[in-house]
Amino acid sequence: MFKFIGAVAGYYLFGFFGVLLGLFVGSVLDRLRDYGSGGINPLQNALRQTVFLETMFISMGRLAKADGRVSPEEIAHAEEMMRQLGMTAEHRAQAIELFKRGSAPEFDIGPVYTRFMSVCGHTRHLRQMLLVYLITMALADGHMHAAEEALLADIAGRLGYSPSEFRHLMEMVLNQSHFMGGKPSPETALEDAYKALGVTKENTDQEIKRAYRKLISQYHPDKLIGQGMPADMIAMATEKTKEIQLAHDVIKRTRNI
Repeated sequence: MFKFIGAVAGYYLFGFFGVLLGLFVGSVLDRLRDYGSGGINPLQNALRQTVFLETMFISMGRLAKADGRVSPEEIAHAEEMMRQLGMTAEHRAQAIELFKRGSAPEFDIGPVYTRFMSVCGHTRHLRQMLLVYLITMALADGHMHAAEEALLADIAGRLGYSPSEFRHLMEMVLNQSHFMGGKPSPETALEDAYKALGVTKENTDQEIKRAYRKLISQYHPDKLIGQGMPADMIAMATEKTKEIQLAHDVIKRTRNI
Protein backbone atom coordinates (compact mmCIF):
# COMPACT_ATOMS: atom_id res chain seq x y z
CA MET A 1 0.00 0.00 0.00
CA PHE A 2 2.69 2.50 1.04
CA LYS A 3 4.73 1.66 -2.06
CA PHE A 4 1.85 2.74 -4.30
CA ILE A 5 1.26 5.93 -2.33
CA GLY A 6 4.98 6.69 -2.32
CA ALA A 7 5.27 6.17 -6.07
CA VAL A 8 2.37 8.53 -6.83
CA ALA A 9 3.60 11.19 -4.41
CA GLY A 10 7.14 10.88 -5.72
CA TYR A 11 6.01 11.34 -9.32
CA TYR A 12 4.09 14.54 -8.59
CA LEU A 13 6.89 15.98 -6.47
CA PHE A 14 10.03 14.91 -8.32
CA GLY A 15 9.03 13.23 -11.60
CA PHE A 16 10.41 9.88 -12.73
CA PHE A 17 13.20 9.65 -10.15
CA GLY A 18 10.66 10.55 -7.50
CA VAL A 19 8.80 7.35 -8.37
CA LEU A 20 11.89 5.30 -7.52
CA LEU A 21 12.41 7.19 -4.29
CA GLY A 22 8.72 6.79 -3.38
CA LEU A 23 8.82 3.05 -4.05
CA PHE A 24 11.84 2.67 -1.80
CA VAL A 25 10.39 4.69 1.07
CA GLY A 26 7.01 2.97 0.69
CA SER A 27 8.65 -0.45 0.79
CA VAL A 28 10.37 0.41 4.07
CA LEU A 29 7.08 1.62 5.53
CA ASP A 30 5.29 -1.55 4.37
CA ARG A 31 7.88 -3.67 6.15
CA LEU A 32 7.58 -1.64 9.32
CA ARG A 33 3.80 -2.05 9.14
CA ASP A 34 4.22 -5.83 8.72
CA TYR A 35 6.54 -6.03 11.74
CA GLY A 36 3.97 -4.21 13.83
CA SER A 37 1.24 -6.68 12.80
CA GLY A 38 3.21 -9.78 13.74
CA GLY A 39 5.68 -10.00 10.87
CA ILE A 40 9.33 -10.67 11.50
CA ASN A 41 12.36 -8.49 10.96
CA PRO A 42 14.76 -10.38 8.67
CA LEU A 43 17.57 -9.70 11.14
CA GLN A 44 15.52 -11.36 13.88
CA ASN A 45 14.62 -14.35 11.72
CA ALA A 46 18.05 -15.97 12.05
CA LEU A 47 17.97 -15.48 15.82
CA ARG A 48 14.56 -17.10 16.15
CA GLN A 49 15.65 -20.03 14.00
CA THR A 50 18.78 -20.52 16.09
CA VAL A 51 16.93 -20.34 19.39
CA PHE A 52 14.18 -22.68 18.17
CA LEU A 53 16.74 -25.24 17.00
CA GLU A 54 18.73 -25.05 20.24
CA THR A 55 15.64 -25.37 22.43
CA MET A 56 14.24 -28.22 20.36
CA PHE A 57 17.25 -30.53 20.50
CA ILE A 58 18.31 -29.67 24.03
CA SER A 59 14.77 -30.62 25.08
CA MET A 60 14.92 -33.83 23.05
CA GLY A 61 18.08 -34.77 24.95
CA ARG A 62 16.35 -33.98 28.23
CA LEU A 63 13.37 -36.12 27.24
CA ALA A 64 15.64 -39.02 26.36
CA LYS A 65 17.26 -38.74 29.79
CA ALA A 66 13.96 -38.32 31.66
CA ASP A 67 13.80 -41.98 32.71
CA GLY A 68 17.41 -41.98 33.94
CA ARG A 69 19.30 -43.18 30.89
CA VAL A 70 19.56 -42.50 27.18
CA SER A 71 18.80 -45.76 25.43
CA PRO A 72 20.04 -46.78 21.97
CA GLU A 73 16.40 -46.70 20.83
CA GLU A 74 16.01 -43.08 21.92
CA ILE A 75 19.19 -42.10 20.09
CA ALA A 76 17.87 -43.91 17.02
CA HIS A 77 14.57 -42.02 17.31
CA ALA A 78 16.42 -38.69 17.45
CA GLU A 79 18.55 -39.61 14.43
CA GLU A 80 15.46 -40.74 12.52
CA MET A 81 13.77 -37.44 13.28
CA MET A 82 16.81 -35.56 11.96
CA ARG A 83 16.62 -37.66 8.80
CA GLN A 84 12.88 -37.06 8.38
CA LEU A 85 13.40 -33.34 8.88
CA GLY A 86 15.89 -33.33 5.99
CA MET A 87 18.35 -31.34 8.08
CA THR A 88 21.45 -29.83 6.53
CA ALA A 89 24.81 -31.26 7.60
CA GLU A 90 25.50 -28.12 9.62
CA HIS A 91 22.20 -28.28 11.50
CA ARG A 92 22.62 -32.02 12.05
CA ALA A 93 26.00 -31.55 13.73
CA GLN A 94 24.56 -28.76 15.89
CA ALA A 95 21.56 -30.89 16.80
CA ILE A 96 23.71 -33.82 17.98
CA GLU A 97 25.78 -31.54 20.21
CA LEU A 98 22.65 -29.90 21.64
CA PHE A 99 21.05 -33.31 22.25
CA LYS A 100 24.11 -34.40 24.24
CA ARG A 101 24.09 -31.17 26.23
CA GLY A 102 20.43 -31.59 27.16
CA SER A 103 20.93 -35.20 28.24
CA ALA A 104 23.65 -34.29 30.76
CA PRO A 105 22.32 -35.09 34.28
CA GLU A 106 23.25 -31.70 35.71
CA PHE A 107 21.81 -29.67 32.83
CA ASP A 108 19.14 -27.10 33.77
CA ILE A 109 16.59 -26.35 31.05
CA GLY A 110 15.21 -23.33 32.92
CA PRO A 111 17.51 -20.73 31.29
CA VAL A 112 16.92 -22.36 27.89
CA TYR A 113 13.18 -21.69 28.10
CA THR A 114 13.68 -18.24 29.54
CA ARG A 115 15.65 -17.40 26.42
CA PHE A 116 13.16 -19.12 24.13
CA MET A 117 10.27 -17.13 25.57
CA SER A 118 12.17 -13.85 25.31
CA VAL A 119 12.94 -14.44 21.61
CA CYS A 120 10.01 -16.57 20.37
CA GLY A 121 7.47 -16.51 23.16
CA HIS A 122 5.11 -13.91 21.67
CA THR A 123 4.65 -16.11 18.59
CA ARG A 124 2.06 -18.76 19.52
CA HIS A 125 2.74 -20.88 16.46
CA LEU A 126 6.40 -21.37 17.39
CA ARG A 127 5.53 -22.24 20.97
CA GLN A 128 2.96 -24.77 19.81
CA MET A 129 5.18 -26.30 17.14
CA LEU A 130 7.98 -26.81 19.67
CA LEU A 131 5.63 -28.59 22.06
CA VAL A 132 4.08 -30.67 19.26
CA TYR A 133 7.54 -31.79 18.10
CA LEU A 134 8.51 -32.80 21.64
CA ILE A 135 5.27 -34.72 22.23
CA THR A 136 5.84 -36.51 18.91
CA MET A 137 9.36 -37.39 20.04
CA ALA A 138 8.09 -38.80 23.33
CA LEU A 139 5.51 -40.93 21.48
CA ALA A 140 8.01 -42.21 18.92
CA ASP A 141 8.42 -45.58 20.68
CA GLY A 142 4.66 -46.12 20.84
CA HIS A 143 4.02 -45.00 24.40
CA MET A 144 4.89 -42.22 26.82
CA HIS A 145 6.70 -42.83 30.11
CA ALA A 146 5.46 -41.06 33.22
CA ALA A 147 8.76 -39.20 33.56
CA GLU A 148 8.50 -37.97 29.97
CA GLU A 149 4.94 -36.76 30.49
CA ALA A 150 5.97 -34.94 33.68
CA LEU A 151 8.82 -33.21 31.86
CA LEU A 152 6.54 -32.26 28.95
CA ALA A 153 3.98 -30.86 31.38
CA ASP A 154 6.74 -28.75 32.97
CA ILE A 155 7.88 -27.52 29.54
CA ALA A 156 4.28 -26.74 28.56
CA GLY A 157 3.96 -24.60 31.68
CA ARG A 158 7.13 -22.72 30.77
CA LEU A 159 5.60 -22.10 27.32
CA GLY A 160 2.46 -20.61 28.84
CA TYR A 161 0.09 -23.58 28.58
CA SER A 162 -2.29 -24.51 31.37
CA PRO A 163 -2.45 -28.19 32.45
CA SER A 164 -5.78 -28.63 30.63
CA GLU A 165 -4.44 -27.02 27.45
CA PHE A 166 -1.42 -29.31 27.56
CA ARG A 167 -3.55 -32.45 27.97
CA HIS A 168 -5.82 -31.35 25.12
CA LEU A 169 -2.87 -30.74 22.79
CA MET A 170 -1.23 -34.03 23.77
CA GLU A 171 -4.43 -35.95 23.01
CA MET A 172 -4.67 -34.26 19.61
CA VAL A 173 -1.07 -35.09 18.71
CA LEU A 174 -1.46 -38.68 19.92
CA ASN A 175 -4.55 -39.23 17.78
CA GLN A 176 -3.06 -37.44 14.78
CA SER A 177 -0.20 -39.95 14.95
CA HIS A 178 -2.75 -42.75 14.42
CA PHE A 179 -3.08 -41.46 10.85
CA MET A 180 0.66 -41.59 10.20
CA GLY A 181 1.32 -43.35 6.93
CA GLY A 182 -2.33 -43.02 5.96
CA LYS A 183 -3.42 -46.26 7.66
CA PRO A 184 -5.71 -45.54 10.63
CA SER A 185 -7.26 -48.48 12.48
CA PRO A 186 -10.73 -49.13 10.96
CA GLU A 187 -12.15 -49.88 14.43
CA THR A 188 -11.19 -46.56 15.98
CA ALA A 189 -10.67 -44.32 12.94
CA LEU A 190 -13.71 -42.07 13.48
CA GLU A 191 -13.11 -41.59 17.22
CA ASP A 192 -9.42 -40.90 16.56
CA ALA A 193 -10.33 -38.44 13.81
CA TYR A 194 -12.51 -36.33 16.10
CA LYS A 195 -9.80 -36.24 18.77
CA ALA A 196 -7.13 -35.45 16.17
CA LEU A 197 -9.01 -32.27 15.26
CA GLY A 198 -9.76 -31.42 18.88
CA VAL A 199 -13.54 -31.78 18.39
CA THR A 200 -16.28 -34.26 19.28
CA LYS A 201 -19.14 -35.89 17.39
CA GLU A 202 -21.45 -33.34 19.02
CA ASN A 203 -19.79 -30.46 17.13
CA THR A 204 -21.58 -29.16 14.04
CA ASP A 205 -20.20 -29.55 10.53
CA GLN A 206 -19.31 -25.86 10.53
CA GLU A 207 -17.46 -26.10 13.84
CA ILE A 208 -15.48 -29.07 12.59
CA LYS A 209 -14.60 -27.25 9.39
CA ARG A 210 -13.36 -24.24 11.40
CA ALA A 211 -11.23 -26.49 13.65
CA TYR A 212 -9.75 -28.20 10.60
CA ARG A 213 -8.93 -24.93 8.84
CA LYS A 214 -7.36 -23.52 12.00
CA LEU A 215 -5.05 -26.53 12.33
CA ILE A 216 -4.07 -26.45 8.66
CA SER A 217 -3.27 -22.75 9.02
CA GLN A 218 -1.08 -23.39 12.07
CA TYR A 219 1.03 -25.88 10.13
CA HIS A 220 1.30 -23.82 6.93
CA PRO A 221 4.99 -23.81 5.86
CA ASP A 222 5.10 -20.18 4.69
CA LYS A 223 3.57 -18.96 7.93
CA LEU A 224 5.96 -21.00 10.08
CA ILE A 225 9.06 -19.96 8.14
CA GLY A 226 7.91 -16.35 8.21
CA GLN A 227 7.68 -16.51 12.00
CA GLY A 228 11.14 -17.98 12.46
CA MET A 229 10.85 -21.75 11.98
CA PRO A 230 14.06 -23.19 10.47
CA ALA A 231 13.27 -24.16 6.89
CA ASP A 232 14.71 -27.67 7.23
CA MET A 233 12.31 -28.39 10.10
CA ILE A 234 9.19 -27.85 8.00
CA ALA A 235 9.02 -31.48 6.87
CA MET A 236 7.37 -32.63 10.10
CA ALA A 237 4.82 -29.83 9.88
CA THR A 238 3.99 -31.10 6.39
CA GLU A 239 3.50 -34.62 7.78
CA LYS A 240 1.22 -33.27 10.48
CA THR A 241 -0.82 -31.51 7.79
CA LYS A 242 -1.28 -34.85 6.00
CA GLU A 243 -2.41 -36.54 9.21
CA ILE A 244 -4.93 -33.76 9.89
CA GLN A 245 -6.19 -33.98 6.31
CA LEU A 246 -6.71 -37.74 6.62
CA ALA A 247 -8.56 -37.33 9.91
CA HIS A 248 -10.80 -34.69 8.36
CA ASP A 249 -11.47 -36.95 5.37
CA VAL A 250 -12.69 -39.72 7.71
CA ILE A 251 -15.16 -37.33 9.35
CA LYS A 252 -16.33 -35.95 6.00
CA ARG A 253 -17.06 -39.44 4.64
CA THR A 254 -19.01 -40.34 7.76
CA ARG A 255 -21.08 -37.15 7.73
CA ASN A 256 -21.39 -36.92 3.92
CA ILE A 257 -20.15 -33.32 3.90
